[in-house]
Amino acid sequence: MGERRRIAIAGSTGSIGTQAIDVVQSSDSFEVVAIGASSSTERLAEQAAALRPKVVALADGSKAAELADRLPPGSELRAGRGAIASLAELAEVEVVLNAVVGFAGLDVTVSTLERGKRLALANKESLIAGAPVVQRARQTPGAEILPVDSEHCAIHQCLSASRAAGSELSRIVLTASGGPFRGRKTEDLRQVTVAEALDHPTWSMGPKITVDSSTLMNKGLEVLEAKELFGASTDQIEVVVHPQSIVHSMVEFCDGATIAQLSEPDMRLPIGYCLGYPDRLQLPYGSIDWSRLSFLQFETPDYETFACLKLAFEAGRLGGAAPAWLNAANEVAVAGFLEGRLGWCQIAEVVGETMARFEASELGRIGDVLEADLLARQRAREVIASLGQAA
Repeated sequence: MGERRRIAIAGSTGSIGTQAIDVVQSSDSFEVVAIGASSSTERLAEQAAALRPKVVALADGSKAAELADRLPPGSELRAGRGAIASLAELAEVEVVLNAVVGFAGLDVTVSTLERGKRLALANKESLIAGAPVVQRARQTPGAEILPVDSEHCAIHQCLSASRAAGSELSRIVLTASGGPFRGRKTEDLRQVTVAEALDHPTWSMGPKITVDSSTLMNKGLEVLEAKELFGASTDQIEVVVHPQSIVHSMVEFCDGATIAQLSEPDMRLPIGYCLGYPDRLQLPYGSIDWSRLSFLQFETPDYETFACLKLAFEAGRLGGAAPAWLNAANEVAVAGFLEGRLGWCQIAEVVGETMARFEASELGRIGDVLEADLLARQRAREVIASLGQAA
């Protein structure tokens, strides 16, 4: 790879961020020059001591003094609104890994692309909710998106390996583990606890994305992400349940050929791929032991029990501000579930009722995206309030 590639990690204290640091520390190919997180001062201080970055960003300005005293000499602290997005402004940064959770990652995505840099994207919500704005920023010379999600990284690898033209793409097949409730029906899930929803059978992730995986909303968001990343229509994207999580996704071409990417589930593989592309790291994350892999299983998703997946396809077909509404309503509903104010089955109910109140709007600027997001959150909270009154 030559000289070490210089990266910034936005959301460095979360699951993806910490695994990215593991990749960096296991390779001589990268140098972390900036890190940032929302409010985890303890872990940020530990990471700064180990990495000695030029800049450390903290979104929660009220904790700035607490963190400043613990940073190593030479590390600049940036705190408050816009601090994490400002990491993309550093001249020496070549790649920004956006691992910020949820809609809050939009500023990092746009800031990186507008500066003509590589975005290693682990924050699907920013691309989904702000699609028109992000696609415009993506046209900046030098800007590129490499998807960190294992499924979209798999698609990128399949398309890169095939060197096929866009017109030759017939279908994208996204695989889903099925989450902790695969095979169960709605009546079995009405009393699901938070602990049960967070007990994922395959992946170790943060609370929000783990709940999304249990409802299959995470897969629905990935459908919308694939549409934006690869220029496919919603109807060219299919989801299949694959509980072994060995096949990370597949691409079918116009001649009927299908190419798949297989590996053991290990997020360090797609992280390393996105940071190092077009080179591959000399680190065999996810290497398969073929003597132990006996079978691969595929099933059709249950769109009735896991209604969030159906709602995502509907939002994709509506387009415009609909994906932003879907994402906002889901974030509000998942927060309500994690806080004990909603049941698991009510997550899809809140999202569905919110989408029934959808108000179409143009998303030409970031301000338009923020307004759509704010209105959708307001409608979702109204739905939750009405559910409480009905009870």
